[in-house]
Amino acid sequence: MNLFRPGAVLRASIGVLVAALFVAPSLAQLRVATWNISNYNGASDRDASIAATVYGVYQSRSMDPDILLCQEFTSASAVTHMRDLLNTALGIPNEWAAAPFNLAGGDTGNGVFYRTSRVQFLGMVTVANGGVSPNHPRAIQRYDFRPEGYTATGATLACYSTHMKAQDSGTSDDENRRLLEAQRVRDNAELLPSGTNFLIGGDFNIQTSTEAAYVELVGSQANNAGRFFDPIARPGSWNNSSTYRFLHTQDPVGAGGMDDRFDQILVSANLIDGGGFEYIGNSAIPYSASTWNDPNHSYRAWGNDGTSYNLPLNVPSNAMVGPTIAQGIVDATGGSSGHIPVFLDLRVPPEVTSPITLNFGTVPQNSTAQLTLTVTNNGDTGLWSTAGIATLTYSLAATAGFTAPGGTFNEAPGGGGNGHTITMSTSTAGPKTGTITISSNSPDEPSRVVQLIGEVVPVGPDGDMNCDGTVDNFDIDAFVLALTNPSVYATTYPGCNIMRGDINDDGSFDNFDIDPFVGCLIAGECD
Repeated sequence: MNLFRPGAVLRASIGVLVAALFVAPSLAQLRVATWNISNYNGASDRDASIAATVYGVYQSRSMDPDILLCQEFTSASAVTHMRDLLNTALGIPNEWAAAPFNLAGGDTGNGVFYRTSRVQFLGMVTVANGGVSPNHPRAIQRYDFRPEGYTATGATLACYSTHMKAQDSGTSDDENRRLLEAQRVRDNAELLPSGTNFLIGGDFNIQTSTEAAYVELVGSQANNAGRFFDPIARPGSWNNSSTYRFLHTQDPVGAGGMDDRFDQILVSANLIDGGGFEYIGNSAIPYSASTWNDPNHSYRAWGNDGTSYNLPLNVPSNAMVGPTIAQGIVDATGGSSGHIPVFLDLRVPPEVTSPITLNFGTVPQNSTAQLTLTVTNNGDTGLWSTAGIATLTYSLAATAGFTAPGGTFNEAPGGGGNGHTITMSTSTAGPKTGTITISSNSPDEPSRVVQLIGEVVPVGPDGDMNCDGTVDNFDIDAFVLALTNPSVYATTYPGCNIMRGDINDDGSFDNFDIDPFVGCLIAGECD
């Protein structure tokens, strides 16, 4: 899968990082990244390496996220420094903002950043206050976002950021603490409003998918509302296993080398259900064990090209990110043991649009009355690109007196729309009203209602231009008015079908009907 972000514009480096290139805000899918940034206190000596990691470009590939979930921030001032660094490196002031920082009793906390042009920040919820005792979880927060331009719960993305307890003591206390942290997250996710999309990103400090904490997050339970899924379908024991060498995230600089998949992003079921707000990738296909560039997934362990198993991160010949970014990832750890970022891409939901009214006008009784209803996927392709917006899936339902095509329809973003023939029954005379309901996977408008109006008028006898039921001299003025000024005729004789003047039955009302009309007057009726 191509990691190029369409619309990106390369920029020159900042400060001492002359060799790196940077990208402007991208026009593409929504990218979420997680990164344990290793005891970050906001010191400026890591500025260049962080900028290279986030914005560096190699062979058109860049990390370049829209939401960045970071762990191991020591203070609110460190969060502020990171936010300012992201804005300075990008060269667009106020493009990045930071969510509130809550250390909540722990030694370090989460620093979360987002692009204001791409997402709306809805608020932060503290899931667990930090602590240091064996029976107390570390600090966990949930950050709620919504892509720019959307308003509904179904377009909300709740992002949990976590740094679970490391295996320091060599006892079961650390595993029990991670389990407690996972339970807090899952319990909170189960209470999210129906339709909310959610994910968790962070440093799990878990070495196998069979550990109780991991099972708590991804396992089936009586209430599956808060269940997470691995979007790349790679369960197992990833510690010191070469099978996972493309997914290891720790440690790019330490003596032990890259040997653990500690850092992950897990997603909710509705992000991998095949429609709407959606992970870009096939969650049914396990991530490749033979290449980092898996075309079936947008998920990446940024900087891991698979050549660093049990070794520090490969810098000189890194096939994924090149030497400049790889060195930035190494230096961003601060020189001690650390982690590399992980990211994935999401398609934002579709937006449905159509006319709000179809007016059939005045039609003769027992004639055919049809109009075209055009349904369009109105997702903002200028902001998200056509590849970054989900396909609109919908069906149509008409009320009595009207018909619409059955079945399910799809419309890609950026297209001209699908045209559907809507028919109004003309078997009875009188005003007609009804609706077409467009039921779709557009979260902002899952049921869009189109008003239908029209009027069916009795045809009546040919030549009866004043609609009094007879053909006589009183129809002459009405006939002339209809022939010379049809709009005034329609106002003067509302509900009177002008086609009563088509005496010669050629389908048109025109001067060729004058002589036949005179014949009707003489005979007192039309044949």
